[in-house]
Amino acid sequence: MLTVEEISVSYGHIQALKKISIEVYPQEIVVLIGANGAGKTTLLSSILGVKTPSSGKVVFEGKRIDKASVDRNVRAGLCLVPEGRGVFASMSVLDNLLLGAHHNLANKDKNLARVYEWFPFLYKRKDQIARTLSGGERQMLAIARALMSDPKLIMIDEPSLGLAPIIVNSIFDILITLNREGYTVLLAEQNAFKALNCAHRGYVLETGTISLSGPSSRLLNDPGVKAAYLGA
Repeated sequence: MLTVEEISVSYGHIQALKKISIEVYPQEIVVLIGANGAGKTTLLSSILGVKTPSSGKVVFEGKRIDKASVDRNVRAGLCLVPEGRGVFASMSVLDNLLLGAHHNLANKDKNLARVYEWFPFLYKRKDQIARTLSGGERQMLAIARALMSDPKLIMIDEPSLGLAPIIVNSIFDILITLNREGYTVLLAEQNAFKALNCAHRGYVLETGTISLSGPSSRLLNDPGVKAAYLGA
């Protein structure tokens, strides 16, 4: 579904990504783990088209997209839930959801019903202003809004950041449910233990390079990963 082939990205004279290559197959959960500043957010932004790689290529469903606009890539089926929730705080829950459907108005009602099925509290609070939701509720709203676009690949940046452990568990349970429903997920996450336990495969990023990759079960038992990210 997605192939990232040796992309490099720089911010001025600082190279953020150095010949990164990853693959995501349909109906997988793939996780990018690494410390803050490792390049996870830059990689997701480059896939979506926010940042253009200086070299390498990004191919989505057989078509090269690294030179395409964000709007075109969203229409092609990519979406990104950014770090920090990214909801419109002064708007209602319902209006936030409807904004997610602006590229896909034909399926708006069907997708809204499905989102309410997965996130029933959003229906109960559809008229509530988004800023009054808890951090965990805003994260779920951000994911639900992304689903309104009927994405083929949903990318999520640091969904557990700043959330209580019980809410983190709920977020990852939702990701597993969405994957079982057929969604493909690419996840950037510092909470390596939770992420690897829900993902099929993972990549470890260190200072803009891939240092390790493989099935999640193998990464969970890797001594280097344990020492660096799992507190073992």
